[in-house]
Amino acid sequence: MLKNILLVAEKVPPYTHWTKLLLERGYHAEIFSDINLAAEHILFKLPDMLLIEEKLHPALVKDLVFALKADLSLSSLPVLLILLPERISEIEWEEYLIDDFICEGASDEEVISRVHLAFVRASRLADNNPLTGLPGNTSILRKIEEVLKSESPQAVAYVDIDHFKPFNDAYGFSRGDEIIRMLARILVHTVEQYAGAKGFVGHIGGDDFVFICPLEYAEDIARELIQKFDQLILSFIEPEDKERGCIITTDRQGVLCRIPWPSISIAIVPVWKDHFEHYGEVASVAAQIKKYVKSISGSAYLVDRRGKNRSKFFREEKDQKSSQS
Repeated sequence: MLKNILLVAEKVPPYTHWTKLLLERGYHAEIFSDINLAAEHILFKLPDMLLIEEKLHPALVKDLVFALKADLSLSSLPVLLILLPERISEIEWEEYLIDDFICEGASDEEVISRVHLAFVRASRLADNNPLTGLPGNTSILRKIEEVLKSESPQAVAYVDIDHFKPFNDAYGFSRGDEIIRMLARILVHTVEQYAGAKGFVGHIGGDDFVFICPLEYAEDIARELIQKFDQLILSFIEPEDKERGCIITTDRQGVLCRIPWPSISIAIVPVWKDHFEHYGEVASVAAQIKKYVKSISGSAYLVDRRGKNRSKFFREEKDQKSSQS
């Protein structure tokens, strides 16, 4: 489906040329020279991107951009400001809520590159989890499909927090969000520490995460994640709950329950080229492993050790949380 780009600028070169250029490069582009008509058009037929010329009417342009970005239903619309080169150092960027700019004398290739980059950036930001800022499901899916074709052995590891819902019920959603952000931070730091640029961390949603790395690093990462999480979770537990070794809360029937502190379960799926045909197969194996590892008390990880021929199922669980045993 063609991306729709609305150009708000004078109907003179270079803007008429840009409109033609965008059409030639596979976009649908149209140009408006009247800001008010352009604003009406945006409301009734939302484009995928807005390119707007600042000198068309500086005050009105700034007001239109502000109105678009202040509207929750329109704020994700990528807006590129077209300006004269000498204006770059004069603009108060904190007050001008644009996503990028293009100079009036830009070459054809720069115009196309800026537009393409803005679309890529918007797609990435739309996919990112709002709580952690980590890549979301679209990026995770794309990354798993990429490692399925990798020549070197990889690991796809699913991470989630045990006893998270009762913790939320007892301590409140704000404290729960803090734990999710804490786990996100240690995931990113640990994966970067071991795998560097070869690693990936994504946030599926809620308390579910994924990390992907070369297979050789997977267990070291899992062990360190468990160690860090079990250490840091103590700072989120109230003193009286630490003393009794569990959290006291009530279930939906109002019955008092003793709930263990949150821990993490990690299901590691080794991936070789041609080992899986589809990312759904990876998720299916991970679900099997996770079901077992979550039955283990405390933090643990488990690796699918059936090998390339998938004939046997070897299990290994490590680093169970000793502080609650």
